[in-house]
Amino acid sequence: MTRKVVIYTDGACKGNPGIGGWGAWMRAGAHEQSLCGGEHDTTNNRMELTATIKALETLKVPCQVDLYTDSVYVRDGVTKWMSNWKRNNWRTASKQLVKNKDLWQALDQAIGQHDVHWHWVKGHSGNEGNERADQLANEGIERLRGSI
Repeated sequence: MTRKVVIYTDGACKGNPGIGGWGAWMRAGAHEQSLCGGEHDTTNNRMELTATIKALETLKVPCQVDLYTDSVYVRDGVTKWMSNWKRNNWRTASKQLVKNKDLWQALDQAIGQHDVHWHWVKGHSGNEGNERADQLANEGIERLRGSI
């Protein structure tokens, strides 16, 4: 039987570019896991992608995943744009290199063995999972700053 996992991801940035953090809150049955980290001189989009990649890379066996993000960039990138980017050697319809190509390729690899269902959730709207992921992303920034 395939393991079912619910993942909420979020990214944060203080300045854009600036110091950034990423967070993911994962739940499989009664088990929960929280992940966070941060980077200097990054962007919010990179942190949104990183949160998603790190969460999926944590899964050790093929899973059925419900992944919630408040990033239209991540959701649309995966569900609408990525297949064309891959077909066009990671170039956009206007023949420009895809921004954050390294992370999009890592995300494509991380999705690999999983059955991922993508969901968008409005940020800062009281959704418990999204709020937890947001707190973790901000914790990633604070850890990087040495405040925690």
